[in-house]
Amino acid sequence: MIDFAELRRGMVDGQVRTNDVTDLRIVEAMMSIPRERFVPAHLKSLAYIDDDLQLRGAKDGAPARYMIEPMILAKLVQLADVQPDELVLDVGPGTGYSSAVLANLSGQVVALDDEADFVAAANATLTDLGLANVAAVQGPMNAGWAAEAPYDLIFLNGAIEVVPPALVAQLKAGGRIVGV
Repeated sequence: MIDFAELRRGMVDGQVRTNDVTDLRIVEAMMSIPRERFVPAHLKSLAYIDDDLQLRGAKDGAPARYMIEPMILAKLVQLADVQPDELVLDVGPGTGYSSAVLANLSGQVVALDDEADFVAAANATLTDLGLANVAAVQGPMNAGWAAEAPYDLIFLNGAIEVVPPALVAQLKAGGRIVGV
């Protein structure tokens, strides 16, 4: 049987802490959240490796979808400087792991994804984990989620060349957009 708690500790100690992630809130969040609960069953044994995990292959002209590797996620979250009272829009969280991390650091998280399967999986896992301050919603990611705007932080999972104007319009004055 796989000891996921030990793998989680190894991920935090070997990938997160060794890469200058010094915010102990992030370390504690990543230590407490069972990442294996957010990956497809066939990838559970790989949930804590230092690599992106493919959640879905390319389909219908859309690119494959990945869960960001732990170290990159931790560095982006640290850069975001998430505060306990902030409202966060997590764009493209897939099955919701990044949303769970952000929910441990902020006041409220809206997890926006365009795939119904990801939204359903995220909501189920987040609910099972008792994270009441986060909800996954379905919609076009480049349009944001205006119903809850303005946001203190918009967190982008993955790389983009240009931030869509709709996202910028949903940012609170003095807010931040963080992504690759």
